[in-house]
Amino acid sequence: MEDGRVLAGRAVRELPLEQGQGRERLYFTGNRDLDGHVWHWLSVNGIAATERPEELTVLERRRHGQFIGRLVAVGDVGATPGHEPQQAVWARLQASLAALERLRVERERLRQEVLRPLIRQLDADPGDIDAQRALAEANARVHELQEAMRGEVVLLESADGRRLRQPLDEVLRAWQPNAMSLPQKLAAWAGGVWRFLAEGPRDGNAAGGVWPAIFGTVLMVMLMSLLVTPFGVLAAVYLNEVAHQGRMTNLVRIAVRNLAGVPSIVYGVFGLGVFVYGIGGSLDEWFFSDALPSPTFGTGGLLWASLTLALLTLPVVIVATEEGLARIPVEQREGALALGATRFETLARVVLPMAVPAMLTGVILAVARAAGEVAPLLLVGVAKLAPQVPVDGVFPFLHLERKFMHLGYHIYDTAFHGSDVQAAMPLVYATALLLVLVIVVLNLTAIFLRHYFRVRHGVQPRP
Repeated sequence: MEDGRVLAGRAVRELPLEQGQGRERLYFTGNRDLDGHVWHWLSVNGIAATERPEELTVLERRRHGQFIGRLVAVGDVGATPGHEPQQAVWARLQASLAALERLRVERERLRQEVLRPLIRQLDADPGDIDAQRALAEANARVHELQEAMRGEVVLLESADGRRLRQPLDEVLRAWQPNAMSLPQKLAAWAGGVWRFLAEGPRDGNAAGGVWPAIFGTVLMVMLMSLLVTPFGVLAAVYLNEVAHQGRMTNLVRIAVRNLAGVPSIVYGVFGLGVFVYGIGGSLDEWFFSDALPSPTFGTGGLLWASLTLALLTLPVVIVATEEGLARIPVEQREGALALGATRFETLARVVLPMAVPAMLTGVILAVARAAGEVAPLLLVGVAKLAPQVPVDGVFPFLHLERKFMHLGYHIYDTAFHGSDVQAAMPLVYATALLLVLVIVVLNLTAIFLRHYFRVRHGVQPRP
């Protein structure tokens, strides 16, 4: 309480002001639809009293963020709220939210298991009368579920006495933090971490998860690795084992090493011009002319992003593989040739297996660089909001033409394009930590594979 004002929320931090002005404390108060903002700075010296009422309720909503205040009543729109005990109102709210969640699950099941297969069936055979009838019945059932989710409201009261009627179908979850025990708080924290990792983003609500960004980052890195490894290995084998070692070969090696220092945004411009507009535009004209002018492959997508990053990391794989080939003793080659093996058999059965650890070293370095790149992706396929991952049950199952989310771009967008800087800070830190962990897991996988091949082929690591 300060100068007669009452605020409900949680303190974030105190910042010292100039000497003689004391300190100010930042409170997160929620209730954007009532106040137009969710943060308040209060002078610490002006705070008369601090209370933690157990009935203080936090509601997470689809729109306007969180509401922090007191429950008054739960019921129909026209119901007149009475003076019920808080425990009774809280129990009714929990029961209503549980029933609402069951309706949401049923609606989503109908959409995934009934509506989508019927729509695909009608796309293949528009004259199927049975499918049309089943689709109409399923749509009617979904409409019934949506109507059942509407009607009830929650009457809320802010700390300063203002009341708000909140439609219940807009409420995702509710909790009373001051009434929680330590195990309940730990369970709530674990649930929040799980939702952050497993749920998709919600436009306009900073409480959404990053699962599509995790999936998109890992899938893009895997596709990039599958694309860059064979080309990088073949180029290194040609330069070290096949090409005549002369001035031209040395110039090619110098050019490859110089490509590793080209800024990544240049690769993004190249990918936009060659892959997206050049190859993608040609594919649209040849195979998707009926869909034009709406592009299918002539716009940014997962395939072009993977190809662009494969081109970006190709010099790294070439250099690492060539160094590994150069470290293989010449006696290994001569021994294989002396036993009657051809040059191809020597290369395929002796040289390349011994060079696998070096190849994986190049892949590790490529993954470490590509997973955190953002600048090229801005031009060739990353999206701010793409809740649907590029893999589903519809043929061809992996949709390379779709845009995707990326953890690096999500950090950039949340940090610099969000409307609520204070709320974005913990999301930025959590997503950055998550990106580091994803890169560590991918690198550890390649490191274990490298160690396995070293042991199998008796290759000693370079001192």
